[in-house]
Amino acid sequence: MNPWRGVGKLSREVWIQCGATFINRSGTMVLPFLALYMHRTLGYSVQDAGIALTVYGFGAFATAPLAGRASDHLGAGRVMIASLLLSGVMVIVLLTAKSFVTILLLTFVWSVISEAFRPASLVTITELVSPEQRKTAFAVNRLAINLGMSIGPALGGFLILFSYPLLFIIDGVTSIIAGLILILVPWQPARQYHTHREQQSGEVPPPARPSGVLSDRSLVYFLVVMIPVVIVFFQHEGAMPLYLVNNLYLSESAYGLLFTVNTALIIPLEVPLNIRMTHWSHRRALALGAFLSGLGFGATGLATGSFTVAITVVIWTFGEMILLPGAANYMADIAPADRRGVYMGLFQMMFSFAFAVSGWIGTSMLENFGGSVLWASTFIAGCVSTLLLWRVKQKTVNEVRSEAPP
Repeated sequence: MNPWRGVGKLSREVWIQCGATFINRSGTMVLPFLALYMHRTLGYSVQDAGIALTVYGFGAFATAPLAGRASDHLGAGRVMIASLLLSGVMVIVLLTAKSFVTILLLTFVWSVISEAFRPASLVTITELVSPEQRKTAFAVNRLAINLGMSIGPALGGFLILFSYPLLFIIDGVTSIIAGLILILVPWQPARQYHTHREQQSGEVPPPARPSGVLSDRSLVYFLVVMIPVVIVFFQHEGAMPLYLVNNLYLSESAYGLLFTVNTALIIPLEVPLNIRMTHWSHRRALALGAFLSGLGFGATGLATGSFTVAITVVIWTFGEMILLPGAANYMADIAPADRRGVYMGLFQMMFSFAFAVSGWIGTSMLENFGGSVLWASTFIAGCVSTLLLWRVKQKTVNEVRSEAPP
């Protein structure tokens, strides 16, 4: 049986959006090398360069709920297009900044504009496919992101040998091209899919409660219980490289190859894996993904060299491939149709928060308590999320409606 058979059922609009996402991510060069650019070209200290990245993180955290609301009121397609076009201009403008304050200000504005794309894209995918296709569509979207990110930073590292400004120009131009694709190629970003029962009866989802989205206990519970495992996941950008280089004495190049292992698994396996898991319950997929993530990072404390570290990467990569599309799919299912933007904005906000604190938590534990305590803690945190995710609502509001008698 063809493991990719479900992909052919996705709408043309999904492929157009994923194509634009791929082009945008293929040009992602400035952010991975921003600290290096500030330190080596502009002469700022490593600490000052790190502040710029922190400012970017704050911008991403702040824009998530705003972009979600804008997606609900203006349309997610319009938000995506505006984000791509304006962020392309902003990253080129950033190249002209020399003073520290100006760099921080432009970096914050760039982050707010650029990161608005994420929740809007999740909303669009939700509205372009049927509920049965969402997990597959989210996996295809992640495939476009991973393929693009496997090209952009690598190409950026090569272009640095010739000119840092080229990174800013290419990054900006690819964002603008991606935005123009969504403008010039005919598509229907506003298509709405509801449950099978709603399509048959002509019913529409009830309006969101006036008390606000935070009164949705399923939403708040899910976002909170996801935080421990997402903090664990982001250790690959914080404590993990320090531990591998300083404690296991691996080279920086060996650490870079671990990302190749991660990408080499995601590209051929994530989409077929999620197609096979289409009919899994939410709690089954989420709990398994969280457990594998915690197990993989926790096992890092038992690794002794490159080969054993690679095994741990394989384990948490499978957790990533199961957990992240499954989490987006759960959010799409619990969100009322008229509040999907707000829900996806809060979802992205949770990731931004976890990213912001993960580096400090991981590096502090590594420095003060050592690697054994750090990696044992990641396993425990993964297990905590696993147990709590097993308690998520088994049937979402939409699923209950679809089973209600006519």
